[in-house]
Amino acid sequence: MALLDKLIWQIEAHLDGPLPLNQLADRCAVSTHHMCRVFQRASGMSIMSYVRARRLSEAARAIATQDVDILPVALDAGYASHEAFTRAFARYFGVLPSTVRKARSLLPLTLMEPLEMKKEMIVDVAKPEIRNRAGFRVVGLSDRYSFENIAGIPSLWQTLNNRSTEIETAVPGVAYGVSCDEDGTGYFRYLAGVEATEKAQGMDFVDIPANRYAVFIHDGHVSDLPKTVYTIWNKALTDAGLESASAPDFECYGPRFDAETGRGRVTIWIPLT
Repeated sequence: MALLDKLIWQIEAHLDGPLPLNQLADRCAVSTHHMCRVFQRASGMSIMSYVRARRLSEAARAIATQDVDILPVALDAGYASHEAFTRAFARYFGVLPSTVRKARSLLPLTLMEPLEMKKEMIVDVAKPEIRNRAGFRVVGLSDRYSFENIAGIPSLWQTLNNRSTEIETAVPGVAYGVSCDEDGTGYFRYLAGVEATEKAQGMDFVDIPANRYAVFIHDGHVSDLPKTVYTIWNKALTDAGLESASAPDFECYGPRFDAETGRGRVTIWIPLT
């Protein structure tokens, strides 16, 4: 069973009880860091944000469809008081629980239903090669993105291409797309750049530490790269019995990738524990 499916099953089976992250990780037989990273890559939110949304959604369903008092529903959802539950409910749905109870309707609410793996995003990915790599610096341009919305990344690359001559110590022939600085809420920093020995004025940089990596291959058009990445995080790493380390991961665009057509070979480097 894929890690995401296993994790969702554990959350749904224990939604009405304590769900500490270390306990979830133990039940899924992975490290807490890797579990959180996989979930955020797949859903664009933290595990605890998802749990809160699921509990509030089930509470809303109970209030709207059952003849129950709000306080017991609040306690079942993990809130210590009616007031705390009401604040959280109103913040998430934009309406008071008493209003939902009076209306006996869920129509104005957007409920969080149990997540499922996006089967249409799963593609064939070959087993990775395990490689050790020395540390190096990537210099270029970066911005923050949501794992749910990476539409701005191509324009970041275009801007970098127009300014590439500003990186005087660039190593020619290879470019890197680095994902780093995840904040636990579904956002991360993506840097489009090249290896360089020195910083460049007006540009950003990331120092990649020496590490052991699982190196996956994407062959085809770059527009299909998100499917390969999704498969790596949600299936291929688990199938290979590997866990990610707390370090940047990156895409490597070498001589077998044609930037003009967007086609060719890209390697995806995942740091390992």
